Amino acid sequence: MIKYILKRLGMIVLVVIAVSFVVFAVMDLVPGDPAVAVLGDEATEEQLDYYRETHGLNDPMIVQYVRYMSGILRKDLGTSNLNNIPVWDLYFLKLPNTLKLAGAATLFAILTSIPLGMVAAIKRNSWFDALASSIGFIGLAMPNFWIGIMLIIAFAVNLKWFPAFGADQGWRSVVLPAITNGTAMMAAITRTTRSAMLDVINQDYLRTARAKGLKENLVMSRHALKNALIPIVTTVGTQVAGLIGGSVITERVFSWPGVGSYIVDSILKNDYQVVTGFVIMTAVMVSVILLIVDLLYALIDPRIKAQFAK
Repeated sequence: MIKYILKRLGMIVLVVIAVSFVVFAVMDLVPGDPAVAVLGDEATEEQLDYYRETHGLNDPMIVQYVRYMSGILRKDLGTSNLNNIPVWDLYFLKLPNTLKLAGAATLFAILTSIPLGMVAAIKRNSWFDALASSIGFIGLAMPNFWIGIMLIIAFAVNLKWFPAFGADQGWRSVVLPAITNGTAMMAAITRTTRSAMLDVINQDYLRTARAKGLKENLVMSRHALKNALIPIVTTVGTQVAGLIGGSVITERVFSWPGVGSYIVDSILKNDYQVVTGFVIMTAVMVSVILLIVDLLYALIDPRIKAQFAK
């Protein structure tokens, strides 16, 4: 297991190098001058030249990239061009809000989707199965921004149950954005749970469990669900990774002060250092989440753990 973890950590390093190089190269091609973005249009040409020289902007791109990557080892992702705050500090200032939103959305999705998918599989071809399938299709089809706007109109504007924007009212602030992010996730996990349960629901070991006198709900929860967890965990893991790296729309709709929203603001303000650093750190976070998913496989299925040991 340790050997496998070290191997995956090595792969994460390669992913970070590849992502950082692509991001660095793309940002180098973006129109605009970082010196002008920092000093303003009123700066003289001498001031601009001095800034470019002192910050290494006149060096070839590959030299800037190597210097930047060596700085990452010292937790140095550069400094924001706009507020002169280290990008590393900015990222970990915004990350807790993104993790809070992703965690709440995941909790909502799991608590609703797994029971829904299990019952749909048990009552296959019934009206409940049709309802669960319809919920899955609708949840995947509805765009996040539309769901968010509808929730704001219904529960913030009309009923006034929850705030429409911001994250300064505790758990009440997270409810609507969590449901917005969790709807598509709930739909995907419901479909996966139903499919996985159908694969195991008629297996011989379940008949044996029933023959021993176990109640049907225990047979489904202890035996069927446990053996159907691998695809479910895969779906949950990939969805969570997507929330960490791609909840930009929801964060913008609800003015949620997370990583995605701040990246958009930085792009609009030409703060290239923040964009580059945030994208690289997001790639690291996503890679770590996928590593955790792989390790969960070993806890769920001893056969996979045996493969890790080889």
